[in-house]
Amino acid sequence: MIITTTNGISGKETLTYHAVVFGKVIKGVNLLKDFGAGVRNMFGGRSKGYEEELTKGREEAIVEMQERAAALGAHAIIGVKMDYEVLGSDNGMLMITCSGTAVTIQ
Repeated sequence: MIITTTNGISGKETLTYHAVVFGKVIKGVNLLKDFGAGVRNMFGGRSKGYEEELTKGREEAIVEMQERAAALGAHAIIGVKMDYEVLGSDNGMLMITCSGTAVTIQ
């Protein structure tokens, strides 16, 4: 399945617009990753643990969105947008969402 942030696919005609489809993942970040991120926050540097969680969450959200589009008979998803939020009373949860328009292309 083709996934793009653009509003169309170069060289392909959009035949049918099915619906807006979503993918969402809410992940808890474990204590060790939180500790490591806190240390990096004080001294600088990248938090590999958080980056890995964001990457995994993004991939899971995209797969969920693809499954919903495929169930509608779509061949592609256009206009994809991603969003990230921190949730929970202690900000210990990451929410990753994506959305786009499921379409059938030529």
